[in-house]
Amino acid sequence: MSPLHKDTELNQKAWGGVFKEVLDQRMETFSESISFDRRLADDDIDASIAHASMLEHCGLLEPNESDHIRRAMEEIRTEIHEGRFEFTTAREDIHLHIEAALVARLGDLGRRIHTARSRNDQVATDLRLYCRRAIDRIDGLLLNLQRSFVDMAQRELGLIIPGYTHLRRAQPVLASHQILNWCEKFDRDRSRLRDCRTRTNVLPLGSGALAGSSLPIDRDVVAKLLGFEKVAANSLDAASDRDFVCELAFVLSLIGVHLSQWAEEWILWSTQEYGYVLLPESFCTGSSIMPQKINPDALELIRGKSARVLGNLQSLLVLLKGLPTAYNRDLQEDKERIFDSIDTVEASLSIAAPLIDGTRWNSPQIALSIEQGYLDATSLMEAFIAHGVPQRTAHETVGRLVRLAMTKGVTLADLADNECRAEYPDWKGDFRSSLGSKAAVERMQSFGSTAPAAVADQIEAWSRRLSDNDRPSTEPRSN
Repeated sequence: MSPLHKDTELNQKAWGGVFKEVLDQRMETFSESISFDRRLADDDIDASIAHASMLEHCGLLEPNESDHIRRAMEEIRTEIHEGRFEFTTAREDIHLHIEAALVARLGDLGRRIHTARSRNDQVATDLRLYCRRAIDRIDGLLLNLQRSFVDMAQRELGLIIPGYTHLRRAQPVLASHQILNWCEKFDRDRSRLRDCRTRTNVLPLGSGALAGSSLPIDRDVVAKLLGFEKVAANSLDAASDRDFVCELAFVLSLIGVHLSQWAEEWILWSTQEYGYVLLPESFCTGSSIMPQKINPDALELIRGKSARVLGNLQSLLVLLKGLPTAYNRDLQEDKERIFDSIDTVEASLSIAAPLIDGTRWNSPQIALSIEQGYLDATSLMEAFIAHGVPQRTAHETVGRLVRLAMTKGVTLADLADNECRAEYPDWKGDFRSSLGSKAAVERMQSFGSTAPAAVADQIEAWSRRLSDNDRPSTEPRSN
């Protein structure tokens, strides 16, 4: 797109009839939004074409007039896409730019496009269309991310890794079980996106500045053409409602948090100290001073960029908290925040899936340390419980056995039967079948556990759910 042009000769404003003084150049620069809301151009054109069709349907435009408007709008769209459209701060925003271009082509007919609408309901409509499209794109990126995790879970089925709580070794789990936990988190994000889309997909256009219109318009026609599920019921609320922006910002923030948690875990696991995963070098960078460094910069940036998404949510909530009913110019400030959150999450997701595809688990390194840390202690405790020992007694008894093994520098399986009986007189040799990471994993029975059969079933279930039929919804265009 072409750069902005400050045109001091453009003193005629769409709102200028009542004014005697020309707008101060400093105010013009301060108040413009075209530098960022130009990305709403397609949405503004789509909504305007639908609006013109509705005006024709209601007898407020002749059929040939709406046809002229539609063709001119598509010409304007082409100019914008090809970078031949001139933007200027004198025309403030994308709405006035497109309307001015329409008037330049069609004269008074172009001026009729603003019949029964205000920039207040116009921008609210454009922003809903934009957010709706962003929701669908992000849902598709999350779908790809889940598929990458499921593919990895299938590749690594059978690999046992230490599971952690408090960053301390806790119990053994299948790597696939650990991987699928991210599918659950991102699936909740997708569910929240779908909910958000429902509340976003409400048409404000036709609400006017705040009170509606005395002209015989039919808002349902516009809703159908633009694919909106509902028409906003209160004109005062419709033009100023930004709940959908905050809701989307929250969902994007939670996606950012989940991405950050995953990135943090893999940053740790890719260190020499852990050595569990081997990151693809194509998503790492080096050091300008230390020749040996292979740094996990992609993961670090994903972790870091979540901060700006969280900050944008806070800004939006603070922006809205003091506003009275109906539109206020403060709402101009919502766009840069939500645009940045959308851009940031899309960028992070576009990196995440291929990074996962290129990552491999370091099975030899994991095998060297899997029996360290008494990961099978809980398995032994539950074997005691299965033989009728009260949980608290079993917990205390196994704790003493762990202490003995720690003192001797051996595993629980290395303790002799007589040593175990010294701590627990009713020790039975078949308790040993619960020892070792492999046995501990295989003894699991509860739904949702890391039992191999359960994890295999989950992989199959996820594969079905993420099949080609599970695609983000598409939206109709007015043209």
